[in-house]
Amino acid sequence: MSKTILLTVLTLATALHGSFGQNRFTLEDVIHRAQSQSPVFKQNETRRETRYWQYRFYKTNYNPQIRMNSGGGALYTNSITPVRQPDGSIIYLPVNQLNPGVGFALQQPIQWTNGTISVGSSYNYFKDLNGNTVQWNGAPLNIALNQPLLAYNRYKWDKLIEPIRYEESLRDYAEGMEQIARDAADNFFNVMDAQVNLQIATYNLANNDTIYKIEQGRYNIGTTSEDKLLQVELQLLKSRQDVGQASLSLQNASLQLRTYMGLRTGEAFELLLPDQIPTMIITEEDALRYAKETRSAYIAFERRKLEADAAVAQTRGQLYQVSVQASYGLNNVGPTLGGLYENTTKQQVANVTFNIPVLDWGRRRAQMQTAYATKRLNDYVIAQDEVTFEQEIITKVRQFEMLYLQLEITRKSDEVALKRYTVAQNRYLIGKIDITNLGIALTEKDNAKRAYINALRSFWTSYYDMRRLTLFDFVSQKYLYNPVNN
Repeated sequence: MSKTILLTVLTLATALHGSFGQNRFTLEDVIHRAQSQSPVFKQNETRRETRYWQYRFYKTNYNPQIRMNSGGGALYTNSITPVRQPDGSIIYLPVNQLNPGVGFALQQPIQWTNGTISVGSSYNYFKDLNGNTVQWNGAPLNIALNQPLLAYNRYKWDKLIEPIRYEESLRDYAEGMEQIARDAADNFFNVMDAQVNLQIATYNLANNDTIYKIEQGRYNIGTTSEDKLLQVELQLLKSRQDVGQASLSLQNASLQLRTYMGLRTGEAFELLLPDQIPTMIITEEDALRYAKETRSAYIAFERRKLEADAAVAQTRGQLYQVSVQASYGLNNVGPTLGGLYENTTKQQVANVTFNIPVLDWGRRRAQMQTAYATKRLNDYVIAQDEVTFEQEIITKVRQFEMLYLQLEITRKSDEVALKRYTVAQNRYLIGKIDITNLGIALTEKDNAKRAYINALRSFWTSYYDMRRLTLFDFVSQKYLYNPVNN
């Protein structure tokens, strides 16, 4: 090997020292790291946590709540204030008074009727700082009911929709983990492609250097032409260029994989080829059954239908606005707080409010027809999405069936092409074939190796795609997400 080639190889070894030889990662290692410490994993975890707290918030809407509120008026007033007299006239008087208030209420929504019932107490203290007048006013007990009529009942619809939405989020999380695995596999093979290309380029560089020396010797003794010698020299120069380009591509691909995995900057690694292919049998019927049991998209169809029905109900509930309010309680006034509980008087309030259009020129009918049309459109879109859902899985199963055959063919082609190149190289050394035929054998060897790597990429990415689409591991025969009904 010439000094130039030796220098190139030494430079290459130095440049790759930070990328090889310290950690050896299998595909499973890369996926495990990506699913436990990558930025994408942390985003997936955060989305799941957010949806969990949203679901907890929804659950609290049905629970009673104890609330404390202020009296609503000014706590302290010191100003010239207009005071209306019994005869209707107004006198401006200086006012300096303290008037704090507080109320307590236990509120409980009535989910079946969309009403609210509450039990509470309220207290107000008044002190005239100018005249030193002190007085307490309050309602020790008050029971109130607020009941809308013909209105949209969000408690009813939320109880149907929100549990499905939360179940979706759990399945989304499981699908997100499998998407991480699939993307990690894709990044893995980006590095593996670059790694193999560098190995091919390095191997070809050494061989072309040897061939160049042989061709130089033949030229010196007159057994070959200058044209062939220049052809070999061009191949040698191209090999040096290929090594440099392959080295740069490997560094870039390794950096992308390191970033995706969440590795520390500069942490060295080398990838091992995942050529041990698991055996599995996947049928269209099984894949569809698992997908319907576990996928978030499938239960999302039900959720979207319910949301469309809820939208119609909400539009209908906005046509008429009728509400009933009623309350019963005890109230009193006295010089002390304890006096409010002595000789109390009844406090009763009842009211009906309504806002009903009498003549709206078809406005209500247009609102309802729009809501119905939107629901029909939504049903058509969901029906098409269901077909697409099934077609995607069936297509993936059929493609997956071809991958085993593709792997077997490319593996055998790789072995044959390597053997053919070895034979062609030996025949070239003894002068049985020319440099052109040797170059053809070299190209076929390189292409066969790359085709085999691409077949491995297709298999593993399709395998993790299948896991994501069905949330089922066909190798270990277990669910990747345990459905509620399983």
